Amino acid sequence: MPLMQPPETVVEITRVLEAAGYEAWCVGGGVRDALLGIPNLDWDLTTSARPLQVRKLFKRTVPVGIEFGTIGVLDETNVMHEVTTFRSDVETDGRHAVVKFGESLEEDLARRDFTINAIAYSPSRDELRDPFGGQRDLAERVLRAVGIAKERMREDRLRALRAIRFASRFGFTVDPATWQAILVSAPHLGRLSPERVQQEIVKTMNQVALPSTAFRMWRDSGAFGELVPGLAGITDVELLALDHLRLPQLARRPQRLQLRLAGLFSAARPGTVHAMLKALRFSNADAAWVGGLVERWHEMGRGMKNELMHPEAPTDSVLRSWAGQAGRTQLASLLRIADAHWWAERERGRPAPSRERVESVYRRAIRIAYRDPVEISDLAVNGDDLHGIGITGKQLGQTLRALLQYVLEDPSRNTPDVLLSRARGDA
Repeated sequence: MPLMQPPETVVEITRVLEAAGYEAWCVGGGVRDALLGIPNLDWDLTTSARPLQVRKLFKRTVPVGIEFGTIGVLDETNVMHEVTTFRSDVETDGRHAVVKFGESLEEDLARRDFTINAIAYSPSRDELRDPFGGQRDLAERVLRAVGIAKERMREDRLRALRAIRFASRFGFTVDPATWQAILVSAPHLGRLSPERVQQEIVKTMNQVALPSTAFRMWRDSGAFGELVPGLAGITDVELLALDHLRLPQLARRPQRLQLRLAGLFSAARPGTVHAMLKALRFSNADAAWVGGLVERWHEMGRGMKNELMHPEAPTDSVLRSWAGQAGRTQLASLLRIADAHWWAERERGRPAPSRERVESVYRRAIRIAYRDPVEISDLAVNGDDLHGIGITGKQLGQTLRALLQYVLEDPSRNTPDVLLSRARGDA
C-alpha cells in the first residue's frame, strides 16, 4: 500500500473521536490523491459521531453544514477540517438531497459519487476500506460511478461535470456506463445554478493541464448545449487552442484564469461574451476584461494573421496600430490568444504564421507598445488644446482619433506644434 500520510492535525482529530468511542475515517480527495502520489493537505473525515457530539469533543468548531451532518473542526493553525457523520440519502431533486444519518462506513461510502472517491483510510489501524474497487480503478486509470451510474447522476446532476473534470485532471478513461449516464443526465443539467456551473468551469481551468480534454466532453455530452449554448458549436481546433495558451509563469492565478476563459469564449459569436459571463455569475471585472479581449480578437485576428503570413515582417507602424486598437495593457494577452489559435491550426495542417515569426513579432510589439505613443492619452495635445484653436463638439473626438493615426505612422510627429498644425489643416 502506498505510504498514507495525512497531516498530523487530521490524525489527532481521528484520535479524539476514537478515544470517545466513535469510528473515524479519512475519506475523499485526500485519500484518493495520496494513493495517486499527489500532495493534498485537504483531508476530510467521516465518523459515527453525530454533529452535536463532534462539537462537544472539540474546542473550536464551525457548523458549516450541520443539517447535512458536517462540522468544521479548527486545528491549532486555524485550518478547518470537515468532519461529517455517516449518512445516506433519503431523497433528492437532482441537486439538493435530504439525508439521514447512517450507522456504518459502508453505507456512507455507498452514497459517494465515484469509486476513486469512495475509499476510506484509518490512520490508527493503517487500514484502507475500499468496497467499490476504487484502488483497482486508480490503477487502471478509470473513472467509474459507485453502483448504478444513472442513479448516481440522477441524485446529483453536478456529478456529470465532476466526472468530466476528474477524468480530465487525472488522464483517466470514463467507464462506458458512467459516460452513458452523463449523456442521459445532460438534458437535466439546467437544474444546476449558474454559480455551480461557473465553479466547475473555474475548477477545470485551474486543475486540468489540458482543458480541451474536459471541454470536448462538455461539448460531446451536450453539457455546453444545455448550460452555455453559445459554446455548443466549439470546434476541435478552437478547443485545442486552449492547450497552447502560453501562460505567464509568474502571473497571479486570476490572470491565468482570465486568459484561459478568453481562450474558451473566443469561440463564441462576437458581441455575446460579456452577457454569457454575467449569466454565469462571473464578476463585472472578469466579464469586462474577458469580453473586451475576445472582441479585440474577433476584430483584429484575421488582419493580424494576414500580416504575419506575409513574407515581410510587419512594420513598426502596423504594430503601433495593433497596440492602439487593443490597448497597450491587453496587447500581450491578445497576442497569446492569437498564438494559441495559430498553434492549433498548424497542428491540424492549416496555414498559420510560424512560431518563430509570432515570437519575434511578440517581442517587438510589446516593446513598441510601451515605448511609443499608441493611445489618445499619449498625444502631445489634448481636448483643451484643440478647443483653444476652435475645434469643438464631435469634431474634437474625430480630430483626436485622426491625430493618433497620424502619430502611429510616425511617432516623431508627436509634438504640440506639429499636431496643432495638423489639426488646423496647415500640414
